[in-house]
Amino acid sequence: MRKVEKSTDVTEVSFRIILHAGNGKGSAMEAIQAAKAGSFEQADELIEEAGRELAKAHEFQTNLIQQEANGGRTELNVLLIHSQDHLMTSMTVRDLAIEIIEIYRTKRGLL
Repeated sequence: MRKVEKSTDVTEVSFRIILHAGNGKGSAMEAIQAAKAGSFEQADELIEEAGRELAKAHEFQTNLIQQEANGGRTELNVLLIHSQDHLMTSMTVRDLAIEIIEIYRTKRGLL
């Protein structure tokens, strides 16, 4: 991943975080619906997809953190703050989706 230096780069990174976090959240929500319908294989695949998308978003976030830790400066703006909030809530949705899917499995006697 390239180094973030300019304001437009921070904006681009923010949008990438939002994109991948949103994709991850969407997959996690779809996984809950799949489990609700009894499609646990599909639910598991969607949770894996959510994890991959969230990992991409997290990679962009980690890059920013590492640059700042190395003395770089990152322009702080509302879009970047929003992207961080979106990532954290999306990660929470995935974690909760895993628990909800387990509840559906238990309900069907699969655990």
